Amino acid sequence: MARKRVFEKKGSSSANSRVQGSAGDRKEPKPSGWWLKRGALAIIAVFFLVPCLQKQLPGLIQHFVYSYRIRVPLFVDLSRPADLSLNHTINTYLTSEEGISLGVWHTVPDRRWKEAQGKDLEWYQNTLKDGSPVFIYLHGNTGSRAETHRVGVAKVLSALGYHVLVPDYRGFGDSTGEPTEAGLTTDALFLYKWVKARSGNSLVIIWGHSLGTGVGTNTAVKLIERGETFDGVMLEGAFNSARDPIPLHPFSWYYWKYPGIGYIFQEPWAENQVVFPTEENLKKMRCPILFLHAEDDHLAPIQSVRQMYEVAVSAQNAERVQLASFDGSLGYLHNGLYRDPHLPDIVKNFVLSL
Repeated sequence: MARKRVFEKKGSSSANSRVQGSAGDRKEPKPSGWWLKRGALAIIAVFFLVPCLQKQLPGLIQHFVYSYRIRVPLFVDLSRPADLSLNHTINTYLTSEEGISLGVWHTVPDRRWKEAQGKDLEWYQNTLKDGSPVFIYLHGNTGSRAETHRVGVAKVLSALGYHVLVPDYRGFGDSTGEPTEAGLTTDALFLYKWVKARSGNSLVIIWGHSLGTGVGTNTAVKLIERGETFDGVMLEGAFNSARDPIPLHPFSWYYWKYPGIGYIFQEPWAENQVVFPTEENLKKMRCPILFLHAEDDHLAPIQSVRQMYEVAVSAQNAERVQLASFDGSLGYLHNGLYRDPHLPDIVKNFVLSL
């Protein structure tokens, strides 16, 4: 590294001292025009760059994040369900549409756990034809298929002798893409068709929780438009956006994953509108429905669910639409119903009624 050299002339120090003593600590004023030019340039740069960044930066960040399949939550390897005691489960990735890869777990009935050890994807797919009912579990907002209550539901259904497929929608977990209402519905419809193509005459039942109830009813209406219906639908912790407006954008968490983006850009999710018209969907549905709801649910009021139940009964009848509520003293809130000892019998009886 080059060194800075300092040259001093002999006898100059006293002269310098006299100059400094006479001049004091005065500093030469800098021209104000120089600062004005810099300020003007900065304003112009902000004026032109910010609109450009608002359009381009989120897309660039999204491309970077999902090109390398960053896993959320951290420290959970979604490709290893056995780490969460799901040792008769396989992880796979399915393409719901171009550029969208969905992480999916398939858990076989508990009675087959020994047989499942070391088996590949082809074996798991072939088991869907064994005559056991197949559940597609559409989970709620945020997180991934590895959340404790979601793993809990998979274990309950497997213990009852059912297959369980638990997908992460686009943008959730290790699935690629940006979450949108239309996109989540497309993902659910794709997985249903994928299962139907491989499950023979087995029952295929949808279990939607929270956000998943909106996705599930949206998908049911899409099927009706094609002349098809689900064999059965279970709606746990259902919300009714028609009567209880959603206070926060359900996918705002997706954009906040990028550090500080919510501070830089005001509501980057503004164009990503959601409706999830569950009540209107229920008026069109023609399949058996079972509502599951905790009376102390702090996110989806029990009163709204009772209203949706009445809407569904009016569209069909009381034999095809059921409501199982759980006493608030049990403390299940929004995510805890899987712990109830009576839940397996409730689910089993519903399946037997189909």
